[in-house]
Formats: sequence, structure tokens, C-alpha cells
Amino acid sequence: MEVESKMTPATKELVEFILREVPAEKLLAFGPSASARQSALDLVARSKDDALTPDERAELDECMILEHMIRLVKARARTFLNRR
Repeated sequence: MEVESKMTPATKELVEFILREVPAEKLLAFGPSASARQSALDLVARSKDDALTPDERAELDECMILEHMIRLVKARARTFLNRR
């Protein structure tokens, strides 16, 4: 997987741990709540106008990191299920 080659060793370890501990089907079904999703979308929209406070910028940065991690885990879960 191309994305996997770009992961740091620490990220790979976290992804592997999550995959060992949570069934792939549950990982694929996971997603943020509607309110969390809307909050992130609002932050993204406001960031385009450069209207975020430092705390909001930090929140948006964290959302982006979490979104990336979720995508990595889900990609690996899909690969696992497709190999069954």
C-alpha cells in the first residue's frame, strides 16, 4: 500500500494496534458524530477566511490529524477484509 510507506514507525504501530484490537467491520462502520462532523466543516469554512482563533486552529489541526488516522486505519481494514 503506497500510503503505508509514508507512515512514520509510530503511526504504523498505532494503526497496527487498532487493527489488532478492533474488528475490521467495526472500524469501517466508525465515523464521527453529526455534530463533530459539522463542527469540523465549520472550522474548515472559517479557516478559508483566515478567521480562526489560535484555539480553533489547534482544534482544526487535531481534526485533520484524526481524519488522516481514520483513513489509514480504514484503508488497512478494507485490505484485510478483501484478503479473506
